[in-house]
Amino acid sequence: MATRMRLPPLNSLRVFHAVVRHRSLREAAEELYVSPQAVGQQIRLLEEALGVVLMEREGRGIRLTEKAITLSHYINAGFEEFEEGIRRVTGPRARERINLNVSPYFGTRYLMPRLGKFRTAVPEAEIGLTTMIDLVDLERDQIDLAVQWGYGDRKDVQSHLLRRDPKIICCHPDMADRIQAPGDLLKFTLLQPARSMRLWPDILRYLGVEVPQMDRGLTFDDAATMRRAAYQGLGVGLVSVLDAEEDIASGKLVAPLGTTILEGMAPETIPGFYLITTKTRLRAKNVAALHRWLLDQDWEVDQPADSV
Repeated sequence: MATRMRLPPLNSLRVFHAVVRHRSLREAAEELYVSPQAVGQQIRLLEEALGVVLMEREGRGIRLTEKAITLSHYINAGFEEFEEGIRRVTGPRARERINLNVSPYFGTRYLMPRLGKFRTAVPEAEIGLTTMIDLVDLERDQIDLAVQWGYGDRKDVQSHLLRRDPKIICCHPDMADRIQAPGDLLKFTLLQPARSMRLWPDILRYLGVEVPQMDRGLTFDDAATMRRAAYQGLGVGLVSVLDAEEDIASGKLVAPLGTTILEGMAPETIPGFYLITTKTRLRAKNVAALHRWLLDQDWEVDQPADSV
């Protein structure tokens, strides 16, 4: 039988885990209810046990060495495993419940029409569905799966694209006559999504317009508020295709440069809705089942609302 490596004391690893997250001995000490001196002592014990230098003083703070950064990835994963194991065995229905968080727009436009099938997919599970505009911290918020709008570039999670969210340039009908060419867009306030300050610059570059300083626009946390701002003539907005088609048909908005002008944009410059999770979360059977179900759906197809 192979000899198992002797591991450093768990308490030293726990302290290291806290220091790495906070990048501060003092803040780690506050979390652990000990003194900064005690934290420093545990780090020194860990360095002695491993025979490597993990942290160096830098001004009034600390700097992680390359070995510390490498070690931190494995320690973080290990503590996630601990937490997930405890979550699985505590409470009478601890892992029957699946905590799913989605962006409000995705929930309303795409998920709710499929709600009946969604409930049928994992009938034995209790599903806790929440919505959040801000980026989700799966560990902090105790979320198993999340659907977030963006570009799928988070490095701390597994990310799978469910569908793109292409846009149509829209404005109030009274503004349309003054937008005859892409360059005319710069005469107006550009309504921007707060979650991506790159969207307008990417679009302007695609249209051959020199990108200005993007500091005179209005930013919005959610698509619905931005859409209402466009109704009020507060600026030129980027509206999701399904919404734009409805608003153009009703006369609330117009597409001054046409509805297809952005169709040739490179896929990587078009935001979308991404399903995110971690390997640890997927070890729970119900979470893995719902994850597969979400990936198997054709989110490009618009569906009528399910009857309840």
